[in-house]
Amino acid sequence: MKLRGLAVVMLMAMGALLSGCGVNAIPTYDEQAKASWAQVLNQYQRRADLIPNLVETVKGAADFERSTLEAVINARAKATQTPIPPDILTNPDAMRLFQENQGALSSALSRLMVVVERYPELKANQNFLTLQAQLEGTENRIAVARQDFIDAVRLYNTELRTIPGRWWAALLYPEAKEMAQFQVEEPATQVPQVDFGTTTNQ
Repeated sequence: MKLRGLAVVMLMAMGALLSGCGVNAIPTYDEQAKASWAQVLNQYQRRADLIPNLVETVKGAADFERSTLEAVINARAKATQTPIPPDILTNPDAMRLFQENQGALSSALSRLMVVVERYPELKANQNFLTLQAQLEGTENRIAVARQDFIDAVRLYNTELRTIPGRWWAALLYPEAKEMAQFQVEEPATQVPQVDFGTTTNQ
């Protein structure tokens, strides 16, 4: 009985020692990064779900620029219909394509909001104002979720590159791979410039 008790105490002590040495850091950071990525996807889906109602409301404005609406519709279709591979978190090319598609949709929405300034009836439309507020709130949520993901990936990748994380990865987590970082392309964050001196309706 004494030997069994001693063995239990030793196992508990070893567990505490290993925990203190960061043996669980890699799976912990991995789960945090995956949870943050899920939030990014949730917020982008929330934005995509708002767009059909937004487009229908804007279409009701007389002589609204058809090309601007079509750009939003096409960008949304590309962003939502392009398959997301299961390994996207460790696939830089897939992550880059995802970013490009979402960035193109952001740019198309920015152009739409700028063009709306030419249509007083839309700016006074309560349904449009509600959708606009929801879209702005969603963009803020996207920015927060994206930053949380960037921070989580940075923490995970740093653990894999540094000691003792590198040792634990080689010993216990050989399948662990660095994650592709999610970065915002500068052009996608810029509001397009529109010349209000000329208006071309299609």
